[in-house]
Amino acid sequence: MTSVAGFSPDSSCPKTACPDGPGVRRQIVLVTGMSGAGLSTTLKSLEDLGFEAVDNLRLSLLSALVDQADKTDGRRPLAIGIDSRTRDFSDSAFIAEHRRLAARADLEVRLLFLDCVDEALQRRFTETRRRHPLATDRPVAAGIAHERELLARVRERADLVIDSSNLSIHDLKRLLAGHFPLEAESALQVFVMSFSYRQGLPREADLVFDVRFLTNPHWDPGLRPLDGGHPAVAAMIAQDRDFGEFFRRLTELLEPLLPRYRQEGKSYLTIAIGCSGGRHRSVYVAERLAAWMGGRGIKVGLRHRDLERKDVPPG
Repeated sequence: MTSVAGFSPDSSCPKTACPDGPGVRRQIVLVTGMSGAGLSTTLKSLEDLGFEAVDNLRLSLLSALVDQADKTDGRRPLAIGIDSRTRDFSDSAFIAEHRRLAARADLEVRLLFLDCVDEALQRRFTETRRRHPLATDRPVAAGIAHERELLARVRERADLVIDSSNLSIHDLKRLLAGHFPLEAESALQVFVMSFSYRQGLPREADLVFDVRFLTNPHWDPGLRPLDGGHPAVAAMIAQDRDFGEFFRRLTELLEPLLPRYRQEGKSYLTIAIGCSGGRHRSVYVAERLAAWMGGRGIKVGLRHRDLERKDVPPG
């Protein structure tokens, strides 16, 4: 990954990243956001996906970089990191450059903004003992507040905002792979996750369903140590008098929605199923939903976010 104002793209373009043919636009992803929210990790992940990644680019060099890349790399997609560290950064200048590139008919430009709650940002800078780029002469909290104000207008223009507050590196990479596929996907990719409400809503979720109304196996001492994937737990939840009707209506809601999301240009959808502890009811429903989608040929992934956590309430 190039990480300076200068650049000299010289790598060959992988076949999956260089679609040929008239009318194919070069993919450009502008990556910006809050310092400490995962900008460098995002650029490295996009590089692993096949993008040429350039970090910490001065705004005044953006157009020149895109023009040079057009001449040397053909249609290879390009991910460019520009943030408040750069010497000539301002929100108005960034927005002007974004508009200029987005107006080009030969480019498909997307603006990705990495965000994070202030408490998590402060913790990351404190734990790593890194200096916030806008807090050289002030407390970290003041630097974060100043940067959030500086980037407010840029965030409003973003095509995609990813909040990394509770994301692992693996989850961040999964989201990026879903939102920025290099090979054309004709079908919507869906990711189903279970979670505990006590640990907070998954910030990356597009749709959230609360299943805390279902019978809670936690109150059965024999089922408490098990999870929603165990047959005995699954049987208890499935026998709830309202489960069958709930699941039928859930699938009836989703079945017509999924193709419409794809028609509107959405390539990746996250569905979150929550209960109190993220161990029994949400796990079972998430697994049933993922199995239902897989049985209909939908490309689906599954994760139980809080299954292994010990500091969760009953259920």
